[in-house]
Amino acid sequence: MSGPVAVLMGGPSAEHDVSLVSGRAIAAALAGRGHAVTLWLITLDGTWWRVPSEPGGPLRPVAAYDDPAALGAEGPFTAPVALARLAGETPPPVVWIALHGPFGEDGTVQALCEAAGLVYTGSGVAASALGMDKHRFKQLARGLELPVVAWRSLEATAYRADPAGSLARLEAFATTLTDPRLMIKPNRLGSSVGMIIVRRPDEPPELEAALAEAFRYDDLVLAEAYLAGARELEVGVVGNGLADLAVFGPGEVFPGHEFYDYHAKYDPGVSRTTARPELDERARTTIREQAAAAYLAVGATGFGRVDFLLHGGRIYLSEINTIPGFTPISLFPLVWETGGGDFADLAERIVELAIARAAGRPRSHLTRADLP
Repeated sequence: MSGPVAVLMGGPSAEHDVSLVSGRAIAAALAGRGHAVTLWLITLDGTWWRVPSEPGGPLRPVAAYDDPAALGAEGPFTAPVALARLAGETPPPVVWIALHGPFGEDGTVQALCEAAGLVYTGSGVAASALGMDKHRFKQLARGLELPVVAWRSLEATAYRADPAGSLARLEAFATTLTDPRLMIKPNRLGSSVGMIIVRRPDEPPELEAALAEAFRYDDLVLAEAYLAGARELEVGVVGNGLADLAVFGPGEVFPGHEFYDYHAKYDPGVSRTTARPELDERARTTIREQAAAAYLAVGATGFGRVDFLLHGGRIYLSEINTIPGFTPISLFPLVWETGGGDFADLAERIVELAIARAAGRPRSHLTRADLP
């Protein structure tokens, strides 16, 4: 299979730069397999540009994409115009969504692709939105009796209306925990952006500062129990449903910082990972089963990464990422390789799953003859 593929990268998200690394790695891998690949950059302000490919040689610095016109990119286009161009190609390409965070991972760009009639990789609109929403994902997991870390959520409107009462409620929550420290994070964001450990929830200035940072990125914030020293385990899931589901891992992250923050994830040499951690077989099996259950519960398709914490002998389901990091050093491709495939195999398998999912669905554009 060597049909055309359009890789979307960048996006109006705090994870823009990470997406550039993922997108270019995917494009290079697919081009190496004979696909006609086009790169589409979505800037931080939401405009779309068709970027010249990088045939061979070193990749451009990420900062070079801040000025796509200087790269000779074609554009700018609005999203509808760019997608109409893609849909008008013969044959239309499979859209490989390599966007992380809001707009790219939350169902927005998936809905745009649906409206344009384009085949795209990964999960659909509903599964993407649910997977991106940490609060609602945790509610779903708890309803399925999957273990999650204790948490509370706080809306920006509620905080502005009653800041003292909101702080008091979070402080009271902290007193119910064995360790009163809290992890504050935006609800719909990844790459640990906006996450801060609050060591003294009973000290309002510290808690206020953490909330202010998280509210920069979202209007809903989570306060989770902080599990000091927890092992961070990640499972890769590939497939469109129970019939073709493949589960890989878990792999393990050894953060170079107190937790796996943005710089620990992406700065070279700070952290290390292993795709084959030391783990007893019972725990390994449980984690893989829970990863599959979470993936199927949200209705994910194509691929995803399900994250866990192991603390005090207990396993906690942390979150699902429907478009995990896809850089050459990301753990998701590495756990896939434990099954015998390589990075390019994985990128191509995801294209195959996108085509299969689209082929199995009813037509999205009906004629008068299709109506009852």
